[in-house]
Amino acid sequence: MSYCTATYRIHDAKADFRRKAESIAVGMTVGSWTELPQLKQESMRKHLGHVVHIEEHESSKESERYADVTIAYPDINFTRDLPALLITAFGKISMDGQIKLLDLGFSDDFLTGFPGPKFGIPGIRSLLAAPERPLLMSIFKSVVGYDLEGLKEQFLAQALGGVDLIKDDEILFENPLTPIERRAEVCRKAAEEAERTTGKKLLYAVNLTGPTSQLRSQALKAMNAGATALLFSPLAYGLDVLQELSGDPDIRIPIAAHPSLAGALYPSPQYGISASLLLGKLMRTAGADLVLFPSPYGSVVMPREENLAIRHELVRIDLPQKTSFPVPSAGIHPGLVPQLLADFGNDVVVNAGGGIHGHPGGAAAGGQAFLQAIDASLKGISLEEAATTNPELQGALNIWGGKK
Repeated sequence: MSYCTATYRIHDAKADFRRKAESIAVGMTVGSWTELPQLKQESMRKHLGHVVHIEEHESSKESERYADVTIAYPDINFTRDLPALLITAFGKISMDGQIKLLDLGFSDDFLTGFPGPKFGIPGIRSLLAAPERPLLMSIFKSVVGYDLEGLKEQFLAQALGGVDLIKDDEILFENPLTPIERRAEVCRKAAEEAERTTGKKLLYAVNLTGPTSQLRSQALKAMNAGATALLFSPLAYGLDVLQELSGDPDIRIPIAAHPSLAGALYPSPQYGISASLLLGKLMRTAGADLVLFPSPYGSVVMPREENLAIRHELVRIDLPQKTSFPVPSAGIHPGLVPQLLADFGNDVVVNAGGGIHGHPGGAAAGGQAFLQAIDASLKGISLEEAATTNPELQGALNIWGGKK
C-alpha cells in the first residue's frame, strides 16, 4: 500500500501525545476502531491511518510543551488532488486545539497526478535568454484608477530600466479603464518598444481574476492579446484551480503565484500551516512557475529561516517536478541585493516596487540601479565601490543606504 504523510506540531500542556496521535490517525480515517467488530476491522484495516513518529519537546513552562507527530494516511482513502489530501490530513483537526500542519509527504503514486510547473526555473530562463543570473521583477505602483495610456506610460518606464518581468498589482481587477485583454495588448506593445532599446526580453504577468468559472477564458483572452505570464492568487481561489490552469495545454505562459491570504495561515507557531508547506511545496506541486512571498528584509517581514525553508521546497532537485522561482518581496531596495543573493543564490527573482518607482531618477533609473547592484554582487564588488561609476546605484544608496 502507498501512503501520504502529515507532520503536525501539537501544543498541549498535559496531553498524552501518543494517545492524541493515535486518536488523529483513527479519527481522520476510519472514525473509530476498537468499537468495530473483528470482522469489520479486517475489512477496514487498509483504510486505517497509523502513527509513524512522535518527537516530544518538554519545557519548564507547561504552555511551551509540544510534540511533532507524523501520521500516514492510505492513498486509497482520497482522490489524487490537493483538496482531498488537505481535508483528510488537516480538515477537521485544524479546529481541534493548538495544532499546526508542518509538512506533507507525498507518495510516488500521489505525485503522478501532479506534473508541477509547466515552465519552472529552466523554462523561464529560456524565455528570457538568461541562463544563470538572478532575474529582476518590477511591480506596477499603483494601477487602480489608471487608464490605458497611464498604464502604458508606467509600464514603459519600468521596462526601459532593463527589468526581466513586470507584474500587475494583485488588487487590479477587471474594470472599464483597463480590461485584461486591452492592458495585455497595450503593455505587450510597450514591452516590444522597450526591447528595441534595451535588447532584453521581458515577461508581463497580467493579474488573472474574476469568477472561477471564467478564469480559463480570461487567461486565454489575456494570452491571445499579448500577455506573456499570469499573476494568480491561489489561496483565494484554491490550489486546485492553480493546478487546473497550470496543467491546461492551451495556457502556454508561466504563472506567478501571489501569497494573498497566506498571513491568515502561516505566522502562528500554534495554528495554521507552515510557510514552507503553504508557499513552498504546495505551490510548486500545484504548478506555480514563480512564487512570491514576504522577504526577511523589507516592509512585510517573514523570519529568515522560514524564507529559506520556502526556497528549499521550491528549488530542491529530489522531486520529479521542475523547480519554481523564489520571489522574496516587499520593501526590497538595491542596498539589500548583496544579502538577498547571499541567502537565495542566483536562482531568485529580485522583486521591487517602491525600490524602483521611488528612485529620484524615475522608474527606469530605479531598474538600472538594481541591475548595477546585482552585477556588482555577482562580481564580489561592494555596492559603495560600484556606485562610484554608476550614478543610478549611487542615487539609490543615497535614499535607502545598504542592508538594514
